[in-house]
Amino acid sequence: MNPTFKKIFLILLLLPFVTVAMAQKKKAATQELTIPMEPAYWQYDSSGIDFIMNRNVKAIHIKGPSPLVPKNLQFSNGTIEYDVELGYGFPGITFHQSEDGKKGDQFYLRYFGTTSPESRTTLQYAAIIDGMSMWDMTDEYQAGTTLNIPGWNHVKLVVSGKQMKAFVNNMDRPAMLVPYLEGNIEKGGISFSGGEVTIANLVIKPDVVEDLAPGPGYIPTYNDTRYLRHWQVSETSDFAYGKEILPTLPYMGGTRARATLPDSTTKWTPIAAEVRDLVNLTRIFGGVKNNNRRLVWLKTTIESDKEQERILHLGFSDEIWLFVNGQILYTDKNHFGSPGQKFPAGRCTIENTQVKLPLKKGRNEILIGLANYFYGWGIIARLDDTDGIHLPK
Repeated sequence: MNPTFKKIFLILLLLPFVTVAMAQKKKAATQELTIPMEPAYWQYDSSGIDFIMNRNVKAIHIKGPSPLVPKNLQFSNGTIEYDVELGYGFPGITFHQSEDGKKGDQFYLRYFGTTSPESRTTLQYAAIIDGMSMWDMTDEYQAGTTLNIPGWNHVKLVVSGKQMKAFVNNMDRPAMLVPYLEGNIEKGGISFSGGEVTIANLVIKPDVVEDLAPGPGYIPTYNDTRYLRHWQVSETSDFAYGKEILPTLPYMGGTRARATLPDSTTKWTPIAAEVRDLVNLTRIFGGVKNNNRRLVWLKTTIESDKEQERILHLGFSDEIWLFVNGQILYTDKNHFGSPGQKFPAGRCTIENTQVKLPLKKGRNEILIGLANYFYGWGIIARLDDTDGIHLPK
């Protein structure tokens, strides 16, 4: 073959591949969005925002809780990168945010004067449901990392379907993995808020998800048959501060004492535990309004092949009254920040408490009264063993 003809032939053969590669490179370049740190590109409350130069970089200083929102930006999947210098508080970013700000997914850092990579509360992911952050119901979504104090911290979030990887400073190893984003929507706006903080260099890369699959990741509780996953839930009722559930006690009149317990008129609706086996009442009933206290009832059954005693591992928020076969067995409070808050730090986790369940042979009714006044609302319940036990499916 003539050498010149051979070269021409090879060029023609490779041309489609070169064209595709160039088109893909051009497409990737046009997808990257750099949001200038200038007033025209943002929605904000001028009393809480300053546009400044920080360490020779154009930046925005957030002085309070008012949100800072990039204009005309909708985000679903992809990569979000920005730099943040911490002041004080828990500055964060909300993505997939609804127009009214009541739904979304939030990632934030905590800094109150000290920090260490061993502190598991340095980073947090939480869903926003009805304007309520679910931070106290998502203890699993916390992590530690090394922060630069003072100085810039580079944050990169990779979001793909239900999963997220969060990098902070170290871009080789994620500081946090979230296998299942728990917000109610999968596309929405972006906002920054949460304390004194300076941000810069915001870059959005739509649909750039690296190797992160869009389906849910591994959920540790999925294979565990000991969780009580299926319940019936009542309607909510107002429950004034200071009011208590009055169970029937020896030598007390049963009629007056049982006035607050469910009866034949109570309406029940099935409710199933969510992905982490949390019975999430906030998802159904929304956030607490005006710091009011409210009450709901949950019930389920445990079938036992014999009379036996089992240990119930129980997480709850905020106050609980537990009955077994009509008898009061346990009552407690898990008020964040109070001396009696449950480990860890007043959050709802399976580590909150353990209760011995006296089960008779046959059907056993588990009834729980649950009060709420502060952030998330729900329970997590798991038996120590299911030998000779049958749970609702």
